[in-house]
Formats: sequence, structure tokens, C-alpha cells
Amino acid sequence: MACMNRPSHLYDAYIFDLDGTVYLGDAALPTAVPTITHLRDQGKRTVFLSNNPTRTREEYAARLTRLGLPTPPQDVINSSAVMVDFLQQRLPGAALFVIGEASLENELRRAGFTLTDEARRVDAVIASFDRTFDYRKLQIAFDAIRAGAHFYATNADRYCPVPGGGEPDAAAMIAAVEACTNSPVEAVVGKPSRYMAEAVLRLLGLPPQACLMTGDRLETDVLMGLQAGMSAALTLTGATDAATAAASDIRPTYVVQQLAELLPMGSRQ
Repeated sequence: MACMNRPSHLYDAYIFDLDGTVYLGDAALPTAVPTITHLRDQGKRTVFLSNNPTRTREEYAARLTRLGLPTPPQDVINSSAVMVDFLQQRLPGAALFVIGEASLENELRRAGFTLTDEARRVDAVIASFDRTFDYRKLQIAFDAIRAGAHFYATNADRYCPVPGGGEPDAAAMIAAVEACTNSPVEAVVGKPSRYMAEAVLRLLGLPPQACLMTGDRLETDVLMGLQAGMSAALTLTGATDAATAAASDIRPTYVVQQLAELLPMGSRQ
């Protein structure tokens, strides 16, 4: 069973997932705002990670600010921002076919990439969370990959938690493309990948041992933190319940019922 005791000390930096960890829908989760505020008052860095590419960093920062956690956009990293960096290093100026929504498309255009649905021109197919996914998009991805295009994805989450349930996420789009092309996705840049871990550690400028990664998913948030050499806390406020955590081979450093339990005993909010 994962360790249930709360941390005995404060870390230098705290990295938080967003959906299911800090908030759900438009409401902050219990104790999230006072806990993060307390950490900031103690001089600790707080940054935020999301695999969800449907909003920009500016939009995430604005939502956190509305909830009572004033946050600059540069303290938010999402999978679309990591994808931009990934592509700029490997395929600068490439022609892309995006299975995704307007936020991701706009971010890629701003970074100098060309978006096209002409399969023969496509250098890389980018799969992502897409509530407009249809057979036409699948056909273009199929034709482009069979013609030699690379195949990358922002994230591989199976679903995105929302109030009352969840929405199918990028894993469904990846699976559809893999099934018809028989070509596995070459890289997924969101959590738990090293690409996102490296991005947040560059932002913080700290060794991984000084950081605590907290999220509601074992296979993304917790696994990324542990693989990067950080401590990792699972919060039972979102996608993972206690029974699932107990049965998993992924062992968080801490398991907490709510974010207030990240604070050592005796800490006052």
C-alpha cells in the first residue's frame, strides 16, 4: 500500500496538476486555495501542469486567478506548450495535420507551423483531445502517416474528469489512428513523459529532490514525478480512489484525501 502519512517537511517547490487536483469544473476543490496560498506565504514555488490542451496557459492562469490563486501564465505548463517546444527542436516550420481543437491549432500557428489537411504535404500528424473528431480527420491522418508523416500526441489520457463524470480524451484519438495505420504513436509529450518533466524542472531551476509533484492520476502525475526523481503525492479528489491506489504497482510517496494534508503536522493555514 502507498504511504499514507503526510510530509514531515516543506519542499522548495510544489507542482500541481489542475483538473481533479486544484479544481473540478469551475469550482476549486476543498482546501486547495488555502493550502497553495499558505505554501506561497512560506516562500515556496508553486507551478501548475495540465495535459489538457483545450485552453492556453493564459486561460489557465486566468482561471486560477479567478479562483483566488493569482498566477502568471509562465507558471503554467500544458501539453500544447510542450508540444510546441518538442516540434521546434525537431521539425521547425513543419506542415502539421492536427486532430485537436482551436486552442492547440492557434498555439501551433503562433509558433510558426503551417496547418494543412492535404495529406501529401503533412510532415507530422498531431493527435490530441478533440471533441470535433470525425471520419474525415481519421482519413487524413491515415493518408498522411501512410505517406510517411510522423505521428505525435500531446497526451494519452483516457478521459478528462468533469463534474458528474468525464469526457473521452486523447487516448481515443490515438487509438483510432494507430488501429487503422498500424503505426504506433512516436512520442507523447504530456505527463508522464520526460519532455514535460524537463520543462517544469527548467522552469523551476531546482533539482528534482526539492520538488513535490501532486496530482489525481497514478499513471500520469505520480509516475512522471517518480520517474523524474521527485517525491509524488496522489490526491484522492479526482480520477483515482483509494482502492485503485492500493492495487496499483505505482507507489506514490504520499496519498492524501485533500491538499491540506500536503502540509506537515503543525503547519497553520
